[in-house]
Amino acid sequence: MLLGGNAAMADWAVNMTQGVTEISRQVYDLHMIIFILCVVIGIVVFGAMMVSMILHRKSRGAVPATFHENTKLEYLWTVIPIVILVVMALPATSTLQDMYDAGESDIDIEVRGIQWKWQYTYLNDDPAKEVRFVSSLSTPRDEIENRATKNEFYLVEVDEPMVIPINKRVRFLITSEDVIHAWWVPAFAVKKDAIPGFIHESWTIVDEPGIYRGQCAELCGKDHGFMPIEVHAVSEEDYEIWLAEKQEAARVVYETIGKEWTFEELMATGETVYQQSCAACHQLNGEGIPPVFPSLKGQGLAVGPIAAHTDIILNGKAGTAMQAFGTQLNPAQLAAVITYERNAWGNNLGDHIQPSRINEILSGGAQ
Repeated sequence: MLLGGNAAMADWAVNMTQGVTEISRQVYDLHMIIFILCVVIGIVVFGAMMVSMILHRKSRGAVPATFHENTKLEYLWTVIPIVILVVMALPATSTLQDMYDAGESDIDIEVRGIQWKWQYTYLNDDPAKEVRFVSSLSTPRDEIENRATKNEFYLVEVDEPMVIPINKRVRFLITSEDVIHAWWVPAFAVKKDAIPGFIHESWTIVDEPGIYRGQCAELCGKDHGFMPIEVHAVSEEDYEIWLAEKQEAARVVYETIGKEWTFEELMATGETVYQQSCAACHQLNGEGIPPVFPSLKGQGLAVGPIAAHTDIILNGKAGTAMQAFGTQLNPAQLAAVITYERNAWGNNLGDHIQPSRINEILSGGAQ
């Protein structure tokens, strides 16, 4: 058992890992300074205790001292802790100041926590160039339900990663749509609570290209463990190419909102959107997890009036886990998922709604 235990501990790292940004290296150095100070204090204090117990025990004939006060000693044990605290406070204050200084950014990204995914919005003065997408867990359900072998990035892989350029100061504006989440990327030394109604700031400058992963670090509901973060740091040239592609894709989507979509197009797109945004609660088969997540199969709003169905998809339902997807998905995705839910799993109502109609409703048109 001892031999086996040693083998198992061969790769066991008990210290925190160094990050890939300057601020994360400052945090690591601060950690090591405090750690070394604590070790030295522990050695001195417990060493003095052991020496006293061994050399001044009764069996050696030690005679207890009879002094009552020692002013010099009292000064000493007051001054030394103050000096230690100052030594700890100076680098800690400097590091905290750097961590909280999120100004003068090159790129601003809104990070919005949603049960149970992340929405990223690349802010731009020109609304037509604003990029927004939802990043969801992409680990196959077969792996989660133990029907397939788990891959290397089990539960920390997403369908749409955040992409940022290296050597640029990126500011994160972190908030939440529903409950408290926490956006945590250890390699960046970034961990901020995402709280509804509040915006917390953080920032990073990544030096080297790479893929960096994190997770929601605040217990936020039943799928808390299925809310990963994946950030791709790329060269500035690759970032500009990616951003241009995203902006063009957004433009194309909004240009097609006005066209007449076929039923087949709506169903195909709706299935993809449902799997990304709805299946976590209502299950792939539409049967949900009653009573918290009602079934959509042959009952409820999915087979009722389409206006009521549309309203709850767009605006959510207060006091329940049903979110408002009107700000998360574009009109084409919204129309597609509504159509899909009304015609999947044997519902077969045969009706549908066009993206142009969703756009009218979102713009304030009458329902």
